[in-house]
Amino acid sequence: MTKPKRIDLSQKELDALIQRVEGGTLSDKDREIIKAMAETISILSQAVDEKSTSIRRLLKIIFGSSTEKTEKVLNGQAKESVSPEKSGKEDKPKPKGHGRNGAESYKGADKVEIKHDTLKPKDQCPECLKWKLYEIKTPKTLLRITGHSPLHATVFEMQRLRCNLCGEIFTANAPAGIGEEKYDAESGSMIALLKYGSGLPFNRLEQLQASLGVPLPSSTQWDILKSVVEKIHPIFTEHQFQAAQGDVVYNDDTVMKTLQLMKENKDSPRKGMFSSGIVSTRGDQKIALFFTGRKHAGENLKDVLEKRKPGIGPPIQMCDALSRNTSDEFNKLLANCLTHGRRNFVDIVWNFPEECTHVLGELEKVYKNDALTKERNLTPDERLVYHQQNSKPIMDGLSEWFSSMIKDKKVEPNSGLGKSINYMRKHWNELTLFLRVPGAPLDNNICERALKKAILHRKNSLFYKTERGAYVGDLFMSLIHTCSLCQVNPFDYLTQLQKHSSLLSLNPSQWMPWNYKEAVPSAK
Repeated sequence: MTKPKRIDLSQKELDALIQRVEGGTLSDKDREIIKAMAETISILSQAVDEKSTSIRRLLKIIFGSSTEKTEKVLNGQAKESVSPEKSGKEDKPKPKGHGRNGAESYKGADKVEIKHDTLKPKDQCPECLKWKLYEIKTPKTLLRITGHSPLHATVFEMQRLRCNLCGEIFTANAPAGIGEEKYDAESGSMIALLKYGSGLPFNRLEQLQASLGVPLPSSTQWDILKSVVEKIHPIFTEHQFQAAQGDVVYNDDTVMKTLQLMKENKDSPRKGMFSSGIVSTRGDQKIALFFTGRKHAGENLKDVLEKRKPGIGPPIQMCDALSRNTSDEFNKLLANCLTHGRRNFVDIVWNFPEECTHVLGELEKVYKNDALTKERNLTPDERLVYHQQNSKPIMDGLSEWFSSMIKDKKVEPNSGLGKSINYMRKHWNELTLFLRVPGAPLDNNICERALKKAILHRKNSLFYKTERGAYVGDLFMSLIHTCSLCQVNPFDYLTQLQKHSSLLSLNPSQWMPWNYKEAVPSAK
C-alpha cells in the first residue's frame, strides 16, 4: 500500500477546485491534487474493508461462530446440486422421539435384572392354559437417574464395646473390600475428568463439594492427582511411542501461560508459551497428545517423531501454513489445511460476495466428495481414485480461476480477496496433497477439536502454575481425549490404569485404550 503524497487544502481552496472541475479549466497542479485524492480514497476503502473483516473476526472470537457451512455463510445464495447418493436424506421427517437418549445409550449405567414375580420360561400360560411361555430377548426397560456429589463419601461407624472390669475395647471389623486408602482410584479418575476433561477448576470443585457436605480442598485434589500420575506415567510415554508410528499426524498449538516460565522471561531468549496438540492416526487407532511449554507445535512433533521406528516411511503431516507448525529436521509428506484457506474467503464474503460464492461453492463439492468416501468406507487407495476422478477437475478449475484473477488484474493483490487468493496459490501443492497421496486428509479439523480441551482449561483456570502442573495437565488431557477419539470410557480407563499400575509399568503397550480390557481379566 503506497502512501499518497500529502496535500493540505482549505475549504475555500477545495470549493475553488470543484468550480474549476465543473468549468473544465484544470491546471497541472489541479490534476496532481485529484490524483492524490483518488489514491487516498482507494487506500481508505481498502482499510475500511480490512477493518470490517477484522471486526468480524473479533466478534467470532468473542461470541463464537455457530457454523461456517456454505449455505449459512452465503445466506442461501449458493444452491449447489445434491448428489444422487445423498438426495432425499434431508427431506425425511424426523422420527418420533428424535434427540432423546434410549436406554441403550447409557452404557455406563448399572443394570439390574428383574425376574417375573410368579412366572418363568416354560411355565404354562395362565391366560389360555394351552401353551408354554418363552422369554423375549428384549426386556422392557425402565431408566431411573439419581444424583449425588461428584465425589461421594461413606462414613463407616464401627461399634465399639468395652469391658467395665478389665477395660478391654472390642471394635467391629471394617467391611470387606473398602480398601486401606481414604481416596480410592475412582476418586482420582473423577477429579482428573472434571479438571482436565470438563475444565472445572480445583477451587470451583472445592466449593461444590463443601456445599454438598463432602469437603474436598483444592490442595487435596492436587495431591490425589500427583499420586495418580506417579502410578500411571509410563502410559503417557507409551502413547507418545505409539503416536510416532502413525500414518497421519496432525498438529497445531494455542497460547497457554505458565507462571513459572513467566518469571523466567527476563533471562529467557524465548518469551512465548504454548500448548501444542498432536493427533496421530493409524487405521482405526487415534492418539491425542498435549505438550505445554516454550516449544512450538513443530518442535514438539519433532520430539515425538524421534521415537519412530527406523524403516517406516515418512508420515503425512497435516497442519496450517504457519512455519512454526513444521520442521526441516524430520521427514514428512506435508499437507496444509484446506479449511484454513477456505476460512479466508468466509471472512471476506461480505466485501466480495460474488467471488467468494464461487470459491465456497466449489470447495463444498470437494467436501461432499470426501464425505461420500467416508460413507462408503473406501480404502485410502479407493478414496484417492475417487478424488482424482471427481475432485481434481474442481480443484484444477479453481486453480485456473485464481490465476486468471491475478494475471488479468481482476482483483487488487493487496485487497482481502487478493490476499486470500494468493494464500491458496502459494500453498496449492500442500493444499491438494489429498489428490496425490493415499490417506492424505483435507483439513486439520481433528486437531482443532482436540485443542479445545486446552482452550477450555485456559478459559476456566487461566494458566498453569508450574511446569510440573503443565505436565500433569498434558498427561490427563492426552489420555482423556484419546479415549474420546477411540470411544472408550475415560473414567473406567483411568481407574483400571491405577488399579493395575504394577502390571502397566511392565508392559504399557497392553494398556492402550483399545486393548486394556483384554489385559484386565489376566490381572485379576
